[in-house]
Amino acid sequence: MYAAAVAAWLATVVTILSRSHADRNVYPSAGVLFVHVLEREYFKGEFPPYPKSGDASNDPITFNTNLMGYPDRPGWLRYIQRTPHSDGVLYGSPTAEHVGKPTIIEITAYNRRTFETARHNLVINIMSTEEFPLPYQAEFYIKNMNVEEMLASEVLGDFLGAVKNVWQPERLNAINITSALDRGGRVPLPINNLKEGVYVMVGADVPFSSCLREVESPHNQLRCSQEMEPVISCDKKFRAQFHIDWCKISLVDITKVVMVHSNRPDPGTGILPEFGEYNPPSESLKGRDYFSDFLVTLAVPSAVALVLFFILGYSMCCRREGVEKRNMQTPDIQLVHHSSIQKSTKELRNMSKNREISWPLSTLPVFNPVSGEVVPPIHPDNYETTSMPLMQTQTNLQNQITIPQQRPSGDNYVMSTFRRLEVNGIPEERKVAEALNL
Repeated sequence: MYAAAVAAWLATVVTILSRSHADRNVYPSAGVLFVHVLEREYFKGEFPPYPKSGDASNDPITFNTNLMGYPDRPGWLRYIQRTPHSDGVLYGSPTAEHVGKPTIIEITAYNRRTFETARHNLVINIMSTEEFPLPYQAEFYIKNMNVEEMLASEVLGDFLGAVKNVWQPERLNAINITSALDRGGRVPLPINNLKEGVYVMVGADVPFSSCLREVESPHNQLRCSQEMEPVISCDKKFRAQFHIDWCKISLVDITKVVMVHSNRPDPGTGILPEFGEYNPPSESLKGRDYFSDFLVTLAVPSAVALVLFFILGYSMCCRREGVEKRNMQTPDIQLVHHSSIQKSTKELRNMSKNREISWPLSTLPVFNPVSGEVVPPIHPDNYETTSMPLMQTQTNLQNQITIPQQRPSGDNYVMSTFRRLEVNGIPEERKVAEALNL
């Protein structure tokens, strides 16, 4: 029963399998484009069948490639896989520096549905040939292609056939293919089936044809500077399948390229040689005494600052003249003038404190010319005049005066109310005068 329980538990666990394949050897040539396709069909048989229902043939599979013992690939080798349902592609152009050095690439396939892995090694043996690199090299920029589309053997063959038709060389080979994104290009918008573009470099053994040289004419150079399409006679041979940006074509004759060799200075002490292992210093090195460095960096500046502090304190505290010494050195007439000014100032201040503030006119008794009655002031004598408003509002009934007025039709009188106002300190007596003229 225990064994059956363990078997049932293991059946519910998703296992991660990793299988290693035998090494696969390839033999590319230096200076020639190398393309290796990682086919999904090749790895599907390595994964066990999925226990649940589903289309096992369409499992998403991704690849990871790296140089054995390192986390990434060599500098000349690139890898691309657009989607988990498409094949991966390793491509690049090895140089003469890699000849005779086997390059082992570890390829790991991941089944994103079952979480299983399969692994094998790809051994790249770079061969040297006398006819490569070809002396005349041209790089084309194709605007309507992506890298994985251009790496297909049929598409690349069609492009090389079109180039051979306008160039007429005896030997023509693709040297390298680079995505426009690797050259600083921008990711295209996902509309109108736009492509990222690709640079294709080809080499031939004969000089460039007159058709390819047309892009160097002054007329076409002027059109390119004005962001206009140049006029190339052989463009119609590419236009059916490939849209080439002729302003970005590059023609290089490596036989005329001057090699610049920089003289490297001899490495001094502490510089490792180009080859060899790093040997750290032995543990028998003598310890260094940092006391002298401490004195120079901390003690000396602190001592100088302390001396300056004492000098400044003596100058400010112990060298003060004082009031008596100042008065002794000042002439008597100047001291008398200064003393009289101080006494006068003090006297004025005492007088300003003791002066009485006169009552404003609004607080004086008001005389009624008709009845002869004297209206008491608005405020009592002990009212604080400093808080008195400059103008009284009409809502204050105590500030209003009522006088009789004669009606136009008879001898009777009516009472009229008015406020006593002041203009520039002079009372306004207009209505009082009208009352007196009745």
